[in-house]
Amino acid sequence: MKSAPPTHAKPPTGSVRDFDFFVGKWNSVNRRLKRRWVGSDDWDVFPNTVDCHSHMGGVVNIDEIVFPTKGWEGMTVRTFNIEKKQWSLYWINSKTGELFPPVVGGFVGDDGEFYGDDTDEGKPIKVVFKWTRLAPGKARWQQAFSLDGKNWETNWVVDHTRIDA
Repeated sequence: MKSAPPTHAKPPTGSVRDFDFFVGKWNSVNRRLKRRWVGSDDWDVFPNTVDCHSHMGGVVNIDEIVFPTKGWEGMTVRTFNIEKKQWSLYWINSKTGELFPPVVGGFVGDDGEFYGDDTDEGKPIKVVFKWTRLAPGKARWQQAFSLDGKNWETNWVVDHTRIDA
C-alpha cells in the first residue's frame, strides 16, 4: 500500500495530554506487510493486546503489547519534551531487547505524526508513525517507511478497540 507523504515539513508539536486517550486496555488487529520494498499487497493479519499507562503527570506514557500468536511482546515508551512540546516515541521488542531510535512529533486535532530515521534490512530509512483517534474507544496506528523521504510505503496498520470501561 503506497502511503501519502507526511503532511508536515517538520514534526508537529503537541500537548502533554496527546496520549491520554490511549490509557487503558485494548484489543487490536494488526496488518503487517509480509514483504517490504517490492510493491506487495500481501498482509499478515494477527491480534495483540495493549495495556497503556500514564506516568509523571502525563510526561511519560508506556504501553505493553502482547502478540499471542507471534510469541513475542513489545513496549512503547513515550516521553514529552515540555520545552519543545513534542513527543519522542521509542519501541522495544522482546525478540531483540533493542531500544529503537525515536520518532518525534505530536497531534494536530485527532491526527498525530511522528518522524524519525532508522534502518530496515541494513538500509537507512525515514519512518513515520501516524496515530488517528477515530472515536471514543477506537484508534489506528500506521507505520510507513521511505528510502528517499518522498515515496512512502505503509507497512503496518493496527486498529485498536478499547476493552475496559
